[in-house]
Amino acid sequence: MKIGKLLIITVCTLFLLTAANRKTTTIFMIGDSTMANKDISHDRKERGWGMALQCYFDDNIRIENHAVNGRSSRSFINEGRWDTVISRMKPGDYVIIQFGHNDEKPKADRHTDPGSTFDYNLAKFVRETREHGGIPVLMNAVVRRNFAKVTPKNDDDEKLRNTTFKDANELVEGDSLVDTHGLYIVAPRDVAKRMNVHFVDANRITHELEQGLGREASKKLHMWFLPNEEPSVPKGRQDNTHYNIYGAHTVARLLADALCEEVPVLKKYRTDADITVDRKGRGQFMKLEPAVEQALADPKKPTTIQILGGQWEQPKLPKKHKITFILREGATWK
Repeated sequence: MKIGKLLIITVCTLFLLTAANRKTTTIFMIGDSTMANKDISHDRKERGWGMALQCYFDDNIRIENHAVNGRSSRSFINEGRWDTVISRMKPGDYVIIQFGHNDEKPKADRHTDPGSTFDYNLAKFVRETREHGGIPVLMNAVVRRNFAKVTPKNDDDEKLRNTTFKDANELVEGDSLVDTHGLYIVAPRDVAKRMNVHFVDANRITHELEQGLGREASKKLHMWFLPNEEPSVPKGRQDNTHYNIYGAHTVARLLADALCEEVPVLKKYRTDADITVDRKGRGQFMKLEPAVEQALADPKKPTTIQILGGQWEQPKLPKKHKITFILREGATWK
């Protein structure tokens, strides 16, 4: 009798787990360093906006970020990364496609041409996503923070990580953000129109963000640090391409909204806590204590803290507080 009950419980549990997995929709992300997951060792602060996206969708949506630093649409295909994505895709999943930053670079293993090879690769992503029952979403490249009156020559964004604040060129900046992508931001829109694909104008959205912040405040989005300002880059950095934690979350929030407007069925899964804590670096904090400290700094302000995965020591809070915790991805209190 006990064995029979155990078998029934086991079968029911497996059924529920399988049902839960069927209900989970995956959003695959393919792109470059502006989207990619980053190395968070030694408390590094660089983040891709795709790394933060899970914070803005509930557990019915699973973000699987395959974007990689330095990749173009060409190298992403040639390195077999696209084959990996389509092998994991199931009907009803989404694929966000965002390239351009490295397609415009001169290196032969990365370069493509808008209106030609770039468009061909984007169309390949769209066509093969549909062949596997997925739903493609094209995005054009996010802007670089380029307020320079004379745009500096840049043949490789990846080199920016090896520079210090003093290494950067002394630029004369104006008040207007200047485009650096040219036709590479037009091609995704053209392919989307020709193939009747969902399209999010990430370039326009981030242009409005950075221009709205202006020349000085927009630096706060990027890996732009004075010497001794940020311990992980003690010599400072002037990087107008890559996002820091604040920048990645700001952009992820905006693009999550735009994605939900373009694909309304996703709206019911949209979430937006004030603070996210995640040991994998997807949130604003990797430890709970500083997140709680920030929330308690303004005791009159209601604050929602979501925690992604793992076991956590439940913090001791004052009797009167306005913090609400949301435990996600199987997170539990010890």
